[in-house]
Amino acid sequence: MRKWQRRSATRSPAGSTPTRPAPGASFVTDRFARTAERVAARQDARAERLAHEVRDFVRPRGDERALDVGTGAGALALALAPVVRDVVGLDPVPELLELARARRLPNSEFVEGDGTALPFPDGSFDLAGTHRTLHHVSRPDRIVAELARVTRPGGHVLVVDQLAPDDADAAAVLHTFETVRDPSHARLLTDAELRELFAANGLDVLRERREEERRELSAYLDLAGCEGDRRTRAEALAGDDPRLLTESVGWYLLAL
Repeated sequence: MRKWQRRSATRSPAGSTPTRPAPGASFVTDRFARTAERVAARQDARAERLAHEVRDFVRPRGDERALDVGTGAGALALALAPVVRDVVGLDPVPELLELARARRLPNSEFVEGDGTALPFPDGSFDLAGTHRTLHHVSRPDRIVAELARVTRPGGHVLVVDQLAPDDADAAAVLHTFETVRDPSHARLLTDAELRELFAANGLDVLRERREEERRELSAYLDLAGCEGDRRTRAEALAGDDPRLLTESVGWYLLAL
């Protein structure tokens, strides 16, 4: 495996988005280690759809060196692999990385690491992305800054994540539900907050889209390993507010 060395510090964006105290990295890692097989199964069920979505939205040329931060079992990396030169997937959870490596794609490499301090030199990639990762980290600003740092001038950054409602009360209700369902959840960002992070790192929005996805409650709770009292409470919250069963997902292709 190629040994990467990080050569420069993360650019911290001005006016970083404030976040509540969030679960530590080891807590998040442990949660995903316990549910790795479920995460991989859900990924496999959605793989063909994600591959089409990524190709249509990103429109790669085919000669890019790509990076997937928070790759998990390889969802974004495996969607990109057939349409780029090569791809590196990075994640802090060894159990998920082993499942990603089991796919044995010849132009993919999976490495263990921290998305807030990437072990790659500046400008190492033509395309750097993250898919549904930001809401699990306490400092999403650092993830965005690192994606920008390791992308070459003229390259692209892809960010896909669930969005918080613009209405503060609705956002608070959703936040309560998500943290009950999954204690590794940190905080959803609004579209406006994401745009602030992009601008702070010199990233211009090239393409964007928002999609609404209907969730099946039982499967959604299973995915996070939500059981016992937490499951009972999450089911009660969802029963009181059906809006919690619909998620808004933002896609952003950014130019550096």
